[in-house]
Amino acid sequence: MEKPNAYDLVVITGPTASGKTRLASLLACELNGEIISADSRQVYRKMDLGTGKDYDDYRVNDTTIPAHLIDIREPGYKYNVYEYQNDFFRVFEEIKERNHFPVMCGGTGLYIQAVLDRYKMVHVPPNHELREQLKDKSLQELSNILASFKKLHNTTDTDTVKRAIRSIEIESYYQNHPEIEVELPKINPLLIGVNIDRDLRREKITKRLKDRLEQGMIEEVEQLIKEGTSPEDLIYYGLEYKFVTRYVTGRISKKEMFESLNIAIHQFAKRQMTWFRGMERKGHKIHWVDAKNDIRENVKSILTLLA
Repeated sequence: MEKPNAYDLVVITGPTASGKTRLASLLACELNGEIISADSRQVYRKMDLGTGKDYDDYRVNDTTIPAHLIDIREPGYKYNVYEYQNDFFRVFEEIKERNHFPVMCGGTGLYIQAVLDRYKMVHVPPNHELREQLKDKSLQELSNILASFKKLHNTTDTDTVKRAIRSIEIESYYQNHPEIEVELPKINPLLIGVNIDRDLRREKITKRLKDRLEQGMIEEVEQLIKEGTSPEDLIYYGLEYKFVTRYVTGRISKKEMFESLNIAIHQFAKRQMTWFRGMERKGHKIHWVDAKNDIRENVKSILTLLA
């Protein structure tokens, strides 16, 4: 089909286990498109089962749909939203130059919103004096400081003391450099959200967790540590890597690992939906499709919206 005129980007998002990657691949196949991942952890090489890299989802009619911003950094690296925004727009322009259609797909709300709202972002150097001032403060104290900034984009930055200090460092830099301006390409996106019934979502999350453990997720973490990625770096990535690392390093039992991780993923999916609803309140129109529908019918619905 011909490339749509009104939109130059489709964004496929939704909570974990909603089937958005497969939907994006089928859509990209119809649009002569390429996928740009919006997943904050799939950027890391060798972190496959824990981040849910379902490579088979990109296979459509014996063709592999090109997918970008996956496997671009080594484990242990601290990839961030500033880098993602730059990488996204670089890939976005490259795809358009090939006369292909960009399809953004992922569930990291901050990455998606940084692109849609074209956040003013620059590389922020370390502020060692500020870090020294903050090093003895509690996480709650740091959270209160961070909340005092008007440009607080992501409350998940208060998950750990280290993240909270870095977030304060970034916001302080912005406040002290109001002259910063960043030119980013303009985009005209169509936002699609995959809505999945809560009970079905919970069922799929638990089943997927069991499957990935059977497929070798514990062994994946053990191998990452063996190859030099520190347990602290893996814990930093959260969810699967946080709890599995705690298990393989003897801090919790296997039963505790599974039960705690299962609960954490359910809570994460709930937070994702809260983020998307917040985007809607801020004026982003998300067209929701039902995960229970036949996936090809959902593709047709999206193509109708594009037309």
